[in-house]
Amino acid sequence: MLSRLLAEERLRRGTRRGRRALDCDRHAVLVLRWFLDATRVAQLAADNQLSLSSTYRYLHEGIDVLAAAAPGLPGALLAARTAGHTHVHLDGTVIHTDRSRTPGPTPGVDLWWSGKHHVHGGNVQVLTAPDGWPLWTSPVRPGREHDTTCARGHPGLLDAIEGWTDDTHVVLADLGYDGENTRLTCPFKTPTGGGLSVDKRTVNTLHSATRALAERGNSLLKTTFKALRRVSFCPWRIGGACLVIGVSASLLSRSRLPASGHRT
Repeated sequence: MLSRLLAEERLRRGTRRGRRALDCDRHAVLVLRWFLDATRVAQLAADNQLSLSSTYRYLHEGIDVLAAAAPGLPGALLAARTAGHTHVHLDGTVIHTDRSRTPGPTPGVDLWWSGKHHVHGGNVQVLTAPDGWPLWTSPVRPGREHDTTCARGHPGLLDAIEGWTDDTHVVLADLGYDGENTRLTCPFKTPTGGGLSVDKRTVNTLHSATRALAERGNSLLKTTFKALRRVSFCPWRIGGACLVIGVSASLLSRSRLPASGHRT
């Protein structure tokens, strides 16, 4: 499939035969080695007798064509409604990356430094089904940003979620999204100097137990394939890689289910 997508992209660009060092099949293998085994770019360049810059271009092109073939947010929400899901989860995860000396708005702090996780990385918003499998991932935002800030920074994300929500469909989120609790279903926040009522504590317990499966989606992004355990290319390209891996993880995992649909 990847080889076919690459061939279509070369045809769209008008690339002449024999002008590329790798044909589409070898190009696809290069990209898949990076996704599946997290093969170093320097090793990929040596194995294919390419320069580092050419190898990065091949890798970026492969990620771009796969990400373009993945469904967008409206398609993911439509699929969730068609599948009969009464709720989905929204959560953010930080993808570790090499140190990036990009100055942030705070003097002395890198743009991609996550103060919460104490690593350099990019924040990606992950939409998951009730059982935790990824449905959609957002473009990347700098790791220093809070989950609410990231959600607001993606045009159309919160509006699409609000349009999907009704009396029978909700989007569950944690307290990191408390600033958007009018559009997302968040747990009750304990007020300063006081506790929660029994009813609110019960609601929080049920919310936590239901939303806990959302962590499976974040885990799948980093364990199904090795590439996202630490990304070494431009941090702004993390979003495309997450989208490809998230959708692939969902398809691969679901394809292993028994015919009855129950997990073994």
